[in-house]
Amino acid sequence: MYYLALLIGPERARTPEEGAQEMVEYQNFHAKAASAIHAGDALFPVAEGVRISGAPDARVITDGPFAEGAEVAGGYYVLEAEHLDDALTLARDIPEAKHGAVEVWPLVHCSPEFDGQGATNWLALLIEPRDEALLPGTPEWEAVADKHGVFRAQAGDHIKLAGPLHPPSTATTVRVRDGEVLLTDGPYIEGAEIANGFYVLTTDDRDQAIELAAQLPASTVELRQLTGVSGL
Repeated sequence: MYYLALLIGPERARTPEEGAQEMVEYQNFHAKAASAIHAGDALFPVAEGVRISGAPDARVITDGPFAEGAEVAGGYYVLEAEHLDDALTLARDIPEAKHGAVEVWPLVHCSPEFDGQGATNWLALLIEPRDEALLPGTPEWEAVADKHGVFRAQAGDHIKLAGPLHPPSTATTVRVRDGEVLLTDGPYIEGAEIANGFYVLTTDDRDQAIELAAQLPASTVELRQLTGVSGL
């Protein structure tokens, strides 16, 4: 089974020494969990992101920063694990768990990884009001899935990876404090909106990424560029 691990925490200023040490920690995690990491990367600061909302025929584009709280998504992994407990064991070794938290969401399914065409890579988080989260397999969920099928046909080779998420009640937040692993049911940030799925898009530039993301069948799309530092 596949799990989306969202790395949530404050955007921290780092000295060159701190940045180098953190890179070593992530390299160690990658070496340890290599067989379970399906994809993953760090994100550019939220100030460089884009939030796309409104009706499909009247989209509103808002440049970052747009996060209301001090904690924001700073990276992601797609992990393959046989059981949730195995995924949580992997998540506790992600360095961000010591500073912020790691949200572990089970994926309904994960599309095959495509090569993708374009010079830039983007994480598009699909966001919906919490009280409008749909249960997989229901007629309403299937109707939205059909719309995603239309998008995939239109976007073609610009989709690298994608997957819908199970409802927020299935998410688990992982923190590590002073060596102790703390598990909490649900997403890290309690709010009126929740993640509903994701795409990794490859495009020639930012404008093309926004154009594609604006076509996604979601109430809101948070679009963040991947840094490429993971090499995954």
